[in-house]
Formats: sequence, C-alpha cells, structure tokens
Amino acid sequence: MTLFEDRERAFEQVFAHDEEARFRALARRNKLLGQWAAAQLGFTGQKADAYINEIGQSLVARVVDEGLVGKLHADFQANGIHQTTEQIREKMSELMATAMIQVRTSTW
Repeated sequence: MTLFEDRERAFEQVFAHDEEARFRALARRNKLLGQWAAAQLGFTGQKADAYINEIGQSLVARVVDEGLVGKLHADFQANGIHQTTEQIREKMSELMATAMIQVRTSTW
C-alpha cells in the first residue's frame, strides 16, 4: 500500500468514527431533551417514559431539530408552560454539549 492510500484509509476511518460519535451524541441529546421536557410538563411514571421515548427516538437530522422545536413548543403551550422556541433551541444546544461529553467519556 502506498503512503497516499494509507493516509486516505486513515482519513476515512476518522470520518466514520466522527460520524458515529455525532450520531450517538444526537441520539443522547434527544433522550436528554425528552427528559427535560417531560419534567417541564410535569409528566411522571409511564407518561414520562413514553414522552421521553417519543422524543428520544426522533430522527437525528437538522431538519428534524426544527420539528422537535415545534413539537416541544406546541406541547408546552398546550400545557400552559411558557417556553420560547429560542429557549428550546438553547436547551438543545446545551444538551448537545452534555451529550458529546457523555459519548466521548462513555458515561451513559
């Protein structure tokens, strides 16, 4: 194998690892987001678990993030809880940072 081929293969492996870590972090972020939202909504027990699973299993793509923001905002409004879409996005960013740390240190 040539040096170029070795470097190309190494780059591909790093890319694949980074993408896997990003996917895992987004999945973790969605679960954390579901936990946060369920607590805000006052859900407990099976109702909380179902809500956390619903949010946690959402697809992890940028377009879906806006769908999650809309869903959470509507759920909050329907339950008389004031959360702006900006506050929800900020919480998502905060939880993404937490999720990245957890994925990198495998604490979840």
